Amino acid sequence: MTLNACAELVERGDPDRFLATMAAPPEAQARLFPLYAFNLEVARAAWASAEPMIAEMRLQFWRDVIEEIGQGGQPQGPEVIAPLAAVIRDCNLPLPLLDAMIEARRWDIYREPFADQAALEDHLQATAGNLMWLSAQALGAGPKAEPVVRDFAFGAGLANWLVAVPELESRGRFPLVDGRPDAVAALARDGVGRIDAARQRRGVVAGSAAPALLAGWRARALLAQAAQDPGRVADGTLVQSEFARRGSLLLRAAAGRW
Repeated sequence: MTLNACAELVERGDPDRFLATMAAPPEAQARLFPLYAFNLEVARAAWASAEPMIAEMRLQFWRDVIEEIGQGGQPQGPEVIAPLAAVIRDCNLPLPLLDAMIEARRWDIYREPFADQAALEDHLQATAGNLMWLSAQALGAGPKAEPVVRDFAFGAGLANWLVAVPELESRGRFPLVDGRPDAVAALARDGVGRIDAARQRRGVVAGSAAPALLAGWRARALLAQAAQDPGRVADGTLVQSEFARRGSLLLRAAAGRW
């Protein structure tokens, strides 16, 4: 898969990350689009069949791909594999984080609720957190940046999760440990607090890695809505106007901030 093909896949399946990445320099795009395309492929694999065994097999395929890349092989399959392998090798990305992203998607296959709030957070960190941290590493973030990136990624992942709650519930899943309004508002406030804390420590994140975090540019606004009016989560009205969505991205991208 060429970089353009990866970008087209992300444009169709993950428009926020697409817009944020298009605001990045070309060299950053070349590293981000394959990672984002991989994330989409893995997410789709878990929902590819109503038969759990088939979905498990599709996820196992991607685990085998990551293992083979780590062994220096050239796995066959979807076109995203070749550019993904190049990014992994060129940037020396840690394979366990990619494997954990795949493993976490097993939650999508079944209908088991999270055991507790910590289990939900672990899920968000394994998916949104690992993806953002891998992306930041690919753009030059050093080890000291990981707590900051993960705080921001938690807020960004939580915002996307709350937006997806009605869809997940319609598919028979239990995305929230406690769906009562007060609990949802408290969860959203936690996300806002982590985003604010991450932004206060932005100095430890290399400027070159900013495009990896820019993908969460509208998370705080969505979480603030949920904190103020948690009913928006249940009724699917946790949204921004297109003007606010694009305008806030342009402002942050122009300032080199996230």
